Amino acid sequence: MQSDATFHTISPVDGSVLVERSYARESEITDTLFAARRAQQMWKHTKLEDRAEFCKKVVAYFLNHADEIGSEITRQMGRPVRYAPSEITGGFQERALHMIGIAAESLKKIKIPEKTGFIRYIKREPLGTVLVLAPWNYPFLTSVNAIIPAIMAGNSVILKHATQTPLCAERYAAAFEYANAPKGLFQFLHLTHNQVSKMIASPGIDFVAFTGSVAGGHAVVQSSGNRFINAGLELGGKDPAYVRPDAQLEHAIENLVDGAFFNSGQSCCGIERIYVHKDVYKDFVEGFVSLTRTYHLDDPLLPETTLGPMVKTSAARFVHSQIQKAVMAGAEALIDPAIFERHKEGTPYMAPQVLVNVDHGMEVMKEETFGPVVGIMPVQNDEEAVRLMNDSEYGLTASIWADDIQKGTSLGDQLDTGTVYMNRCDYLDPALAWTGVKNSGRGCTLSSLGYEVLTRPKSYHLKIV
Repeated sequence: MQSDATFHTISPVDGSVLVERSYARESEITDTLFAARRAQQMWKHTKLEDRAEFCKKVVAYFLNHADEIGSEITRQMGRPVRYAPSEITGGFQERALHMIGIAAESLKKIKIPEKTGFIRYIKREPLGTVLVLAPWNYPFLTSVNAIIPAIMAGNSVILKHATQTPLCAERYAAAFEYANAPKGLFQFLHLTHNQVSKMIASPGIDFVAFTGSVAGGHAVVQSSGNRFINAGLELGGKDPAYVRPDAQLEHAIENLVDGAFFNSGQSCCGIERIYVHKDVYKDFVEGFVSLTRTYHLDDPLLPETTLGPMVKTSAARFVHSQIQKAVMAGAEALIDPAIFERHKEGTPYMAPQVLVNVDHGMEVMKEETFGPVVGIMPVQNDEEAVRLMNDSEYGLTASIWADDIQKGTSLGDQLDTGTVYMNRCDYLDPALAWTGVKNSGRGCTLSSLGYEVLTRPKSYHLKIV
């Protein structure tokens, strides 16, 4: 039986208890903070090339165990096992190795024009101990954005993973042990919300990297309010797409269906609303619905499954509620859930849904859904599309589907969003800054700019006498 000191991870695959773990004791938290501080004081003096070789060993561990880790991802949060290992072999590997590769250039001294009688330069100093608060939906992709760059920059890391994916934190620990990490350099803790708040408020944490809800972001800011530390906040989105009349329709349909329904729609940068020029609206909707009906909703441990359960029954219930409210307000649902045999209300197994006759008076077009449903609206022109795409409290990504690169760029300049895509969606290029505006958060990860938030400038002004 679960107590106040323990938690259970319930697998969405079959409702079984997958993991039982204990929350950290206060003495463990104190010891962890002390060990992190001590390790960081040593680690910051380690040569950058040695840090790089160390981090490559961490990555090697993950690649050597990708299939096992993929199975664990599936059992913890429900993503089909045919896709789960690619989180490691694809994005995790790409992001980690890119950030390792650019570290020397990104962290080098900033040169100042010569001045007679003086030596001047700016160093990038590590912040200290970085607390990474990671979510369950992409448990390794989201966390690697902060963990590897933090270590490369000379920081120590404490990871608190979502209680839905505690095995991911333990995999990180195994990887750092495999790489012979100095004691205290990387640690993880299973924590309650109250414990997290106290840690952030303590002098032992120097930066917080949080990925999660807007409410969670507010809680992080509130906890750090009396301290002069920064927090990177990635808080989700209501990401739009606009299909222009000159778009390659088949390409747009294929990629937007995937962008809406991969991972059962549980992606902060998943496609949640689509605006289609009136000239191609009918053909787009027909193609979109036809492709959606080919998904196979079933046990995610089966190799033929392409759509798994949502993470929890409560999450599926929330999505059902948004759909029902929209339909009651005049929306039309184009997918009959009955064609998906595994679909069943009261369980995490939920069929994908496509809604038309929607408008911005409906919650499903304004509030984050985080599930396998998308609303599609016709628009008269580019101006209407831009206005509707910006009509949101969120601003993480937006995608434009068109043949005219200049027009796409011009439209992108008008969008209030952290990333503008053209003819693709739902992908993070580690060479580019991952950032959001409005309620999608603040700060950034990845790219050379990702190192700026994990370091502080230190100026040297040396007079020669």
